[in-house]
Amino acid sequence: MLDLKNLIDKFFQYFYEKNIEIYNEFSFQHELGIFLRRELPDYKVQFERNISYFRIKTKTIKKEIDISIFNIYKTEIYAIELKFPNNGQYPEAMYSIVKDIKFIEELKEEGFTKNAVIIFVLDKLFYGGNKNSGIYKYFRKENKIYGDIYKPTGITKKIEFINIKGKYNLNWKTLSTSERFCIIEI
Repeated sequence: MLDLKNLIDKFFQYFYEKNIEIYNEFSFQHELGIFLRRELPDYKVQFERNISYFRIKTKTIKKEIDISIFNIYKTEIYAIELKFPNNGQYPEAMYSIVKDIKFIEELKEEGFTKNAVIIFVLDKLFYGGNKNSGIYKYFRKENKIYGDIYKPTGITKKIEFINIKGKYNLNWKTLSTSERFCIIEI
């Protein structure tokens, strides 16, 4: 079984040492995918794979996996969802992360071996700031994602919610003064 957390930590070490520029979520996905292909020659690493490829027939909150890793027999299947929120809109970006966590939980229930959500941020207001209620409490105050999390904005604010079954710690790791990342393994 792959140690996703160790692989991702190794990627960020490589990223930092080689001064690789990640400037949006697309570049993040591809740099990580290229790294994983080099590290895992006996596995397939694919981008934006639809869940139907893995014979999932139940309804899930999303349909495509950012990065899929699997052996040729599909007896080991891993899913990685990525978030690189870099244009403000903190509450909506946070809710999008919650949605990815729910999706990963659903894939785990469908038999995926192990999964991860990786968050990479350049802005300290994402994980710290004065506002600590609503969706902010999970990311800034408690550093845990769990329970019913309500949509923070828009017409369905405080009506629409996502139920997270597990309880996941947000352990932020520092790369530089402005760069941090967090790995949520499920």
